[in-house]
Amino acid sequence: MKKIFITLIAIVVTQSLLAQKFDKQIEKLVAQTERDVIEWRHWFHQNAELSNREFKTAERIASILKDIGYEPQTGVAKTGVVAILKGGKPGPVVGLRADIDGLPVKERVELEWASSQMGEYNGEQVPVMHACGHDTHISILLGVAKMLWEIKDQVPGTVKFIFQPAEEGAPKGEEGGAKLMVKEGVLKNPDVEAIFGLHINAQTPVGTLKVRPEGIMAAVNSMRIDIKGKQAHGSAPWDGVDPVVTAAQMINNFQSIISRNMKLTEAPAVITIGAIHGGVRYNIIPEDLYMLGTIRTLDADMRTEILERIREVAQNTGESNNAEVKVWIDEGYPVTYNEPSLYEKMLPTLKRAGGEENVEIIKPITGAEDFSFFQEQIPGLYFFVGGCPPDRDPKEVAGHHTPDFYVDDAGMKLGMKAMMGLTLDYMSK
Repeated sequence: MKKIFITLIAIVVTQSLLAQKFDKQIEKLVAQTERDVIEWRHWFHQNAELSNREFKTAERIASILKDIGYEPQTGVAKTGVVAILKGGKPGPVVGLRADIDGLPVKERVELEWASSQMGEYNGEQVPVMHACGHDTHISILLGVAKMLWEIKDQVPGTVKFIFQPAEEGAPKGEEGGAKLMVKEGVLKNPDVEAIFGLHINAQTPVGTLKVRPEGIMAAVNSMRIDIKGKQAHGSAPWDGVDPVVTAAQMINNFQSIISRNMKLTEAPAVITIGAIHGGVRYNIIPEDLYMLGTIRTLDADMRTEILERIREVAQNTGESNNAEVKVWIDEGYPVTYNEPSLYEKMLPTLKRAGGEENVEIIKPITGAEDFSFFQEQIPGLYFFVGGCPPDRDPKEVAGHHTPDFYVDDAGMKLGMKAMMGLTLDYMSK
C-alpha cells in the first residue's frame, strides 16, 4: 500500500511539473504568435462569408496551415477544413474546433478592417459580418496550430484541428455544420477521445473565462406555424375566420406552456415567436398567415414535452376558432453539454490559464451551439472567453448578432493560452 501511495504521489508531482513546464512554453509561444493571430483575425473579419459559402475563408485557413507545415484536408462538410498534428510522443487524440461562418448583418462599427462583404441569404443580397466573433475563433485555433507545431516533438498525442462551417445554420434545403461533419466522420481516423471549443463573448471582460459543468447552452428548435382562416371585410369579422386573432391567442397560450406546465426550478425554457407574416391592409381580415419561432430548453424530457404541447396547443387553439393549423418543428441542436468528469479534470487548467479569480462558474445560457453534436459523440468541454475592452462596461456594449457587435483583439490571447493548456494537460493526465 505504501508503495502504491508513493507511486501516486510521484505521478501527481510529475504531472504538475510537466504542466508548469508547458505553462512557461505557452506564455512564450503566445507572445510570439499574437501578432500573427491579430492580423489573421482582421483579414477574416474583413472577408466574412455566410454559412456553407465560406469559400475564401476556407482557402485562407488552408493556406495558413500549409505555410505552418500541415497538410490540411478541405471540402469537409462542404467548406470545412481539417488538419492533424501527430506529436512526438504517444498519447490520446484531442479535437479542437472553431466555427468559421458570418451572419447576414450590416456592420456599423468603424474599423479599418470592417466588413463590406455581400452574400445571398434566402434569395436576397445581404451584407455579411462576423457579428458573433467566429473570426476570432478561426484565428485563435490557427494560432494554437502554429504554437503546437513549434513544439510538436514534445506533444504527447495527436491533435485534430476542426474548422467548422455553418454553425449559424445551413441555408434552407442544405445540410451543414457540426452535424454534417460528424456524419462525414470528422471524429474518426484517428478517433478523437475528447474535444474542446470556445466562444468569445462581447459582454465578458478581456482576461476572464466562463464555464460550467453539464448544460452550458440550450437545445434549440425552430418552428413555423401556418394558420388558414377565411378572408372578410374588417368591419364584418363574423363573415370570416380571423387568423390574426387565432395567432394572438396561440402566442399567449404558448407562454402558459412555460409558466404553467414546466418545472422551471429544474431547468429554464423559452418559447419565442419572432415573426408574424400576414395581411396587406388595415381593413381586411386576411385569409392566412404564418408565424416563426424558437424553442430553447436545457432538459431533454422538458424539450420533448414542450414540443408535444406546442403541437397540441396550436391545433386546439385553431379548432376553437374554426381555423386550419399546420405546425413544423425542425430537429434543431441538442444541449451543449460539458461532461462533468471532463469539466472537473480540466477546470484547474482554465484557472491556471486565466488566474483563479478570473474564472467564473456561470448559470446556463439559453443561446445554442451546434458544438453539441460533437458532444453527443464524445466528451467535450465548451467555455467562453472575454472580449469586452477594459475601458468599456460589459453591461453597456452591443450584444452578439447585432450591427454594433465588437470584441477586442486582446481577448484572443487568453483564448490561445486556454486551448493550448487544455490540449497539453489533457494529453499529460
